[in-house]
Amino acid sequence: MSVTTVRLQPELEESLGAMAEKLQRSKSWLINQALREFFERQEQEQNRWQETLQAMESVAQGKVVSAEAVNTWLQSWGSANELSPPKAGE
Repeated sequence: MSVTTVRLQPELEESLGAMAEKLQRSKSWLINQALREFFERQEQEQNRWQETLQAMESVAQGKVVSAEAVNTWLQSWGSANELSPPKAGE
């Protein structure tokens, strides 16, 4: 494991120490956990952004499902004749 030096603002240092004591964990463990969660969240946000860009491109190309098709599909839920999800262009 490598060592990295970080300058913390005094209030962060105090909060870090207090939380480490409260959780009976080391400051290093808390910092590692916080960074891990931050990176995971950033990765999720990047994935969502890429999905949004792809969806916008699909719309620009006319690959959409009409509201009528979606409503018909939703109304079929739970019935004996439940429909398959609609596809773009139907």
